Amino acid sequence: MTATGATLVIGATGTTGSRTAARLIAAGQRVKAAGRSGTPVPGAQAARFDWYDPATHEDALTGIDRVYLVPPIGDPDPAAVMLPFLRQARSVGVRRAVLLSSSAIPEGGPAVGKVHRTLPGLFDEWAVLRPSWFMQNFTGAHAHADSIREQGVIRTAAGIGRVGFVDADDIAAVAAHALIDEHAPNADLILTGPEALSHDDVAATVTEVTGRRVTHHHVSYDDMRERLAAMIPLEFATMLAEMDRAIAEGAEDRTTDTVRRVTGRPPNGFRAVAERELTGRS
Repeated sequence: MTATGATLVIGATGTTGSRTAARLIAAGQRVKAAGRSGTPVPGAQAARFDWYDPATHEDALTGIDRVYLVPPIGDPDPAAVMLPFLRQARSVGVRRAVLLSSSAIPEGGPAVGKVHRTLPGLFDEWAVLRPSWFMQNFTGAHAHADSIREQGVIRTAAGIGRVGFVDADDIAAVAAHALIDEHAPNADLILTGPEALSHDDVAATVTEVTGRRVTHHHVSYDDMRERLAAMIPLEFATMLAEMDRAIAEGAEDRTTDTVRRVTGRPPNGFRAVAERELTGRS
C-alpha cells in the first residue's frame, strides 16, 4: 500500500467506516474521520460531516486526496446530496473515490446506483464496492440482530433464497486496498462471503453457536413492507421489501472471489463471524 495523502472516511463510526478507518490507521495512513457528531476516532483527525449540511463539507475535504463514501442511510435519492459533494471534492483535488453500494443495486439503478453511474466520469481513480448483505446484520446493530436477541427470530420475505453474506471486516479490507494501493481498481467489485446461505441456514448456525434457539419466520412481501414502513419512509421500506423478494427469486445466490483476489486471503465464513461476535471466540 503506497498512498501518501490523507483519506476522508465518511461514516467513520459506522459498520464499514470504522473498520476501514482502523485498517488505514494501522497501515500508517493519515485519516480524517467524518461523521455527524464529529466523534473522535483513535489515531484519526475528527471532522463533523453531514450530507445534508453543505457548510460541513469544505472543512471535511481540506487536505484530502481520497475519500471513502458511505451514502446517507434511508434516503431513496442519495444522489441529490452526494453528487454536489463529489463535484466539490473533485474541484479541490480529491483524486480517488471509493463508494459503498450494494450487490442488489446495479450501476444506474435506484438510490446509490445513480452515484455509481456518475463516479467514473468524475474521478480517474475509483471503485464501487457492492457487498452482499452483511453478516453483521445478525450480530450487531440491525433489526435482524435485535429480533434475534429479543425474540429469537429472524423475519424476512426472502423465503428459502440464498445470499452470499459477507463479513464487514472483509469489506473494510477491500476498501483499504481500493483506497491506498498504487493502482485503483477502477471497477465495480461485488463482495461476498465464501458460501451462499438461506436465512434458515443463518438461524440454524446462530442456534448452534449460541445455544439459544433462533428460527426464521417466513413472511409475505406485503407484510414485510408494512413492518418496515412502520419504522422508515414507505419508499425506502418498499425498496427493502423488494430486495427480500429478489433474494427469494435467487438474485443473491452467488459467491465471488473478489475478497481473495484483492486482499490475498479468503473471506471469512458466517460461523467464524458468529463465534467471534456472539460468543467472543475467535
